[in-house]
Amino acid sequence: MDTGIPTKRLFAGTGFILILIAAFLLFFLCSERIDAGHDGIKVKLYGTDRGVQDITIVTGRVWFNPFTEEIHEVPTYVQTVNYDAFTVNAKDGSVFTVDPTLSLKVIDGESARIFKKYRKKIPEILKYTLYNHIKDVYRIEFNKFTTDSIISNRELFENNVQAKMIDFLTKEGFQLEQLTSGISYPTSITDAINAKNSAIQKAQQAENELKVVEAQARKLIVQAEAEAKANELKRSSLNPLLIQQQFIEKWDGKTPLYGNAPTFFKNVQ
Repeated sequence: MDTGIPTKRLFAGTGFILILIAAFLLFFLCSERIDAGHDGIKVKLYGTDRGVQDITIVTGRVWFNPFTEEIHEVPTYVQTVNYDAFTVNAKDGSVFTVDPTLSLKVIDGESARIFKKYRKKIPEILKYTLYNHIKDVYRIEFNKFTTDSIISNRELFENNVQAKMIDFLTKEGFQLEQLTSGISYPTSITDAINAKNSAIQKAQQAENELKVVEAQARKLIVQAEAEAKANELKRSSLNPLLIQQQFIEKWDGKTPLYGNAPTFFKNVQ
């Protein structure tokens, strides 16, 4: 019995399956899709052009040789980093606490330069590599101000910090979107401010209470004056004629059961 044709078909089917598997592996191992909001960095690992001098920005579906090339994704969207708090000294030695939060992104077209310089992932660069530089910006600016001048010129201080931060980050290839310093004053300053605010509140409370007392006193005076005027009016209106008239109006015409009989007013004119 001749089995040559079925055997050939079997080999052909097996070969086809192997080709599909190889194509499948080739697709996933030798290509990578660069997501939106990212830059793709293709780096050669071997050859005369290997290293930082041969970096290409790529987008979309990228094909590469996994044995001689690497693909790195660099996020270009805005990222917010909440840095660990640290202390700095003002010009007069007072200790302030800074708890900064920065929102920033990679400047368009700067991905390759950042990768060449640091060879690290962007989150790692933002969280750790830039941290000491950010602290230096605050230290330099704090050393220019005394405690009182920082409190009285807080807006100027913050503007100076932001300007220096923008300048520094731009040189590093990053764009600052928002900066929150999160500055906490020294305990002694906080206590003094709280004491001052408390004194102001107590003074305001005392002033309000005095106003209430004065208002109540004026009310009593007005009431007393009104009553005095009313009594004076009553006294001035109670003349003999009026008293006689009231007596007549209220008398029922009967002789009282005790006491003297009423005497009619004979001298009424």
